[in-house]
Amino acid sequence: MTVSELKNNDNLVYYVVHPLEDEPEEKCDPEKAGPMPMSRSVKFSLITLRAYLIIMGLLLLYRLIVQMHLFGSHGPHS
Repeated sequence: MTVSELKNNDNLVYYVVHPLEDEPEEKCDPEKAGPMPMSRSVKFSLITLRAYLIIMGLLLLYRLIVQMHLFGSHGPHS
């Protein structure tokens, strides 16, 4: 492991270890984490974001179906 020494103006010494040369750390198990506590405003924001993404996906799907002319003849070329 390579360790570099850095000194600042106060003669404090900082040891710097490159992340690729550092000892691996134990990973957290997401199964043991449990649900994350959220406030009402965070829940509302996430539900609003989910609804927005669903609506935008449906609009995109509708636009693609219209572009493929699956709804029959609509528009000025009929």
